[in-house]
Amino acid sequence: MKFIHRLAYYLFGFSIGLIFLFFFLSKKEASCDYSPNARVKKNIRIKPKIYSEEVLMQIKKNNLDTSMVSILLNNGKVDFSESNTNLDICNIYTIKGNLETRKLTLKVENCPEEAIILSLTEN
Repeated sequence: MKFIHRLAYYLFGFSIGLIFLFFFLSKKEASCDYSPNARVKKNIRIKPKIYSEEVLMQIKKNNLDTSMVSILLNNGKVDFSESNTNLDICNIYTIKGNLETRKLTLKVENCPEEAIILSLTEN
């Protein structure tokens, strides 16, 4: 069989496979969160969040909103050098990000069943 015929068969099968993938996977909510930063933030976002009393007072004092925590979890970056990831059950992550003109730092205790917001500070 000539090379051109093999190439044609390959491209034909490859294109049929792409069409099947497009139709089957287009209806699913699949995401490509492979970096450690994206996996940690996604893991925190899908859990119920519990705000500590300190955070609620900081939010009220600095005229912030709990929706800013959600925005920070979407757009911020996890600072692994300041995070404590060597704990047995609940790791503590530091997430930094910009919100409008403010620089915010969020400390989150990521437990298996819930995410506890420990502090929200403005830098």
